[in-house]
Amino acid sequence: MHLRTLLTRFAVVTALIPAAAAGLGAPAQAAEPKAGSAAIWQPPMESRWQYQLEGNPAFTETGGINVDICEAPQSGGPCVRPTVFDIDLYAAEEVTGDNETLNTAAVKAIHARGAKAICYIDAGSIEEFRPDYQDFVDWHDKNGKSLLGKPFSPEFPNERWANINNDRGQRDFLLEKMAARVDKCVQAGFDGVEFDVVHAHEAKKETTGWDVSAATQLTYNKALAGLAHERGLSVALKNDLSQAEELEPYFDYAVNEECFEHEECSELDAFTKAGKAVFHVEYRTDPKQYCGALTSMTFNSIKKNEDYSLYDRPYLPCK
Repeated sequence: MHLRTLLTRFAVVTALIPAAAAGLGAPAQAAEPKAGSAAIWQPPMESRWQYQLEGNPAFTETGGINVDICEAPQSGGPCVRPTVFDIDLYAAEEVTGDNETLNTAAVKAIHARGAKAICYIDAGSIEEFRPDYQDFVDWHDKNGKSLLGKPFSPEFPNERWANINNDRGQRDFLLEKMAARVDKCVQAGFDGVEFDVVHAHEAKKETTGWDVSAATQLTYNKALAGLAHERGLSVALKNDLSQAEELEPYFDYAVNEECFEHEECSELDAFTKAGKAVFHVEYRTDPKQYCGALTSMTFNSIKKNEDYSLYDRPYLPCK
């Protein structure tokens, strides 16, 4: 889940410090940017959001998603509701009893309330609990053990970094599988996609098990954006701040975790200057420290739980 990115934050920041100072088959080609297309939903820059990737069994009719959440903002006043929900492609297993029920009911309920839904997909690590997991294992075993890398972290041993190089066709295979997942987002009625763990080049080989260049990461991330646009969905750039300026033309908005805590929010200027929304979450920082500054930057900022869980509550928008 989202915490996978955060657990490698130290490695990422360390790797970026020097940078700040100074196959089989043809490589997948990125589709032309289509941000702003009439067929693709583009969120307004100011769009209050909710990040709920974990299910609450109290909401059985919507797969664990609290579509009616309303909380007072940090700025004060009456409770406010999200206009954008970022939720998993699949409904919570603890609610549905299986791991393959699409979040269709939640999306329909979100739409009924006049809001939009973003489909969370992990595109950079392979999770054992996903219904298509065995497909990745089979390909890995048949192709020289060249796809599944190191466990994401000691806290998440049940998923492994994906090799996005293409010397054996790994990237082509991954994009094929990601396309199938995006097709399911379309089937469930989502409006956009968030691809997570798209920063292997920052995490480095000692963390991932794979030597991934910045150029390779750009190729993969642009191709992911193309998968979404080709299917009529908008797409978020998740973190990968070192490439935000280069990737902005291909992505419709950004999703970011903890840029204020790590003093890197300015890396998202490329999105705000282009009039694109930034959906931002902090976990351990007091909202009083960041809400004023980031609201003036037109970030859509929320505070979630300090343990990095993403249930419906706590939910504290800045405004």
